[in-house]
Amino acid sequence: MVVTILLAAALMLGLALLFTITLGVAKVRLHVEVDPRIEQINEAVPGANCGGCGFAGCASFARAVVQGKAPANGCPVGGPETAASIAKIMGIELSASHPLQPVVRCQARQTDRLGRAAYNSIGTCAEANVVAGLQACTYGCLGFEDCFNVCRYDAITMVDGLPVIDYEKCTNCGACSKACPREIIARVPFSSDTMYAVACSNRDPGRAMKKICKVGCIACGACAKAAGEMFEVENNLAELDYQAYEKGDPAVAAEKCPTKVILPFGPHKI
Repeated sequence: MVVTILLAAALMLGLALLFTITLGVAKVRLHVEVDPRIEQINEAVPGANCGGCGFAGCASFARAVVQGKAPANGCPVGGPETAASIAKIMGIELSASHPLQPVVRCQARQTDRLGRAAYNSIGTCAEANVVAGLQACTYGCLGFEDCFNVCRYDAITMVDGLPVIDYEKCTNCGACSKACPREIIARVPFSSDTMYAVACSNRDPGRAMKKICKVGCIACGACAKAAGEMFEVENNLAELDYQAYEKGDPAVAAEKCPTKVILPFGPHKI
């Protein structure tokens, strides 16, 4: 009996020793070296995990930067200060760029939307967007607050069925833009505190548009005539070229716009 117990103990000890050696060898051979810059970048970003960078979270973004799959200034929440820290960690120089911030490309409040049906059973913009005939304008804001509900920073308020952005609270994460099924909330480069944008997304001909909305773009071209190459009318809608933003005066175009659809956006609106 004693011999049997000793043999069993010896066997267990031998197996434990064998497993220990095997695990030790595996650890050495299968070890993957982690670039220390990944952790440094992960500590440099705000940790919001908002997905505004295009990746699942801050850790994924940090790994992508080190792998060359994301730019150093790709964190919209961190802004220039975080971008500078990441560039220092990576040992690179940042190219000049401007932060992308959201603008609402619709200014039609409830009373401005003609031909709107009353649907009390619909709870989200995503649901409303697939209901035919809900709203005569198939491009405009639906007003069911999807953007408001996804904003984690209390930066959006709904005013008469239209989202209004508080730029002092906005972190530029892009969640509201992704939530809008009609892509009304666009992200544009803010080269200054206040930027102009065309607050309309309707691409119907001007005469048809006037029958369904009181405040939409009528594609008259007055903005392009007033501000030169900054504006262009394409597919019945005025478009502002932000690459040419310094080549004209958007305020002049806004003044000439007959429907006053060119508006300033930002914390210090004119």
